[in-house]
Amino acid sequence: MKRKHAAVGAVAIGAVSAGFLMGGQAGAATTATGPAIRTVFASDDAYVSSTRTAANFGEAEKLVVGASDGETRTTFLTFRTGGFPAGATVGNARLILPYDGKPAEARLSVYPVTGTWAENAITAATQPKIAATAVGSAVPRATDQSVTIDLSSTVTGAGTYMFALRSASTTAVTRFQSAESGDQGGPRLVVNYTPAPAAPAACATGDLLVPDCGVLWGAAAGGFTDLPRDTALKDWEGLTGRTSTIFHAYHKGDEKFPTKAEIAMTRDAAKPRVLLLNWKVAYGTTWAKVAAGQKDARIDAWADYVKANYGTQKFFLALHHEPENDVQTGAASGMTAKDYAAMYRHVIERLRADGVTNVVNVLAYMGNEKWMAQSWWKDLYPGDDVVDWVGLDSYVSVEKGYYHFGDFGDLLDRQPTGGGLGFYDWSVKNHPSKPIMVAEWGMYHRVSYPASKAAAFNSVLPELAAHPKIKAVVYFDTARDDEGDRNIAVNSTADSLTAFRKVAASPIFDVKLNN
Repeated sequence: MKRKHAAVGAVAIGAVSAGFLMGGQAGAATTATGPAIRTVFASDDAYVSSTRTAANFGEAEKLVVGASDGETRTTFLTFRTGGFPAGATVGNARLILPYDGKPAEARLSVYPVTGTWAENAITAATQPKIAATAVGSAVPRATDQSVTIDLSSTVTGAGTYMFALRSASTTAVTRFQSAESGDQGGPRLVVNYTPAPAAPAACATGDLLVPDCGVLWGAAAGGFTDLPRDTALKDWEGLTGRTSTIFHAYHKGDEKFPTKAEIAMTRDAAKPRVLLLNWKVAYGTTWAKVAAGQKDARIDAWADYVKANYGTQKFFLALHHEPENDVQTGAASGMTAKDYAAMYRHVIERLRADGVTNVVNVLAYMGNEKWMAQSWWKDLYPGDDVVDWVGLDSYVSVEKGYYHFGDFGDLLDRQPTGGGLGFYDWSVKNHPSKPIMVAEWGMYHRVSYPASKAAAFNSVLPELAAHPKIKAVVYFDTARDDEGDRNIAVNSTADSLTAFRKVAASPIFDVKLNN
């Protein structure tokens, strides 16, 4: 048997031309900071014959598929991708088969194989089980030097992949170069992947809790359940493999917060956290009345509580998140968009006058295209002097064809009904000095229609790299939303959790908290 090529080559984009590894690159590996290509040669390849059922062709310098003169040949391939860098996202995968001679121009299909086999032992009598459904196909062309078959739906990460190749031809065979051919290395799997964006070890938060590099990681867990939120978050951290630097909690009216449990969560030296507290100050009244000073006693009482119980430890405060849902356009309603802006400004200025110095303000918009298209939507913004972060609450479906189907990029860039700038671009254009917090986000499917969230989760790190103004992301995890219909939990399917844990493991979230 001739010596095989090295099994794996990893190179930066541009090092592979027309699907072939360039001369001198076989087995090479370089550290890529941008998109990269890994070329994997077959570790085992052989074909079997329907008439010579006991014959082994593992050392042949060609692979054969198709039928002629009553004999049918099937080719088997095994690829071992090796590990990818932690947090890397696989974009697509292509099987490339160089011809040995002129091919039969009949459809070539790839089928998954289950069971074990070895090229020096496989025969038609001992071949492993072949799946009934093909995972990719293409028609060879005699004018080309090779045929390429897309296997992106099957090759989604590191692993061992075994395939069978069959041709639809019943009158001719197609021959491909095997790994033993010594020419171009035979069959190869070309995988495009994007390494996770790396955050320097020195990333840390500044005065307004904005990280100088990297992204803050956070969550609200146990939504719409009776489980205490601190317990739910600890369980979620164990499930996902990372401490939630931001602990998101919700309050309203005259409630006194942060609670003892919330304070304790931010004073765990082994697991540093910062609070993101939502407060509906106008609970039981209107925004206009709060802006007019009619709830100053409520604001002052809360300010006294914070100073007495939380000192100068910094925390995020979102006033009445997703206000779009509660806007009433009637001028006398007290709940117009301008009433909201006036309420927001009054509360922040009152807190400052009361001597509360540890609040970092977040204005949390709702990422819905129908609200962004309203004439009053821009009126919600109270002014850069009372807003420290611009926030976004937005979700996408992982059910194809269902409302808001998409990935992390769709969540960020959803455009107003009728067109216009998506949320991220709008924020960067109109408030360029403000960091962006994705204050609530999630991937959902209907409770009765489980679907994998893996592809959507795999989009998170590349999209964060493409949206550098995002400095914090806070997941909202619940198995049932407020209407009981949507499952936003990261572990709704096993592969969803696996993909989410890969996101959580990225070093981009290694940010030291200075609060």
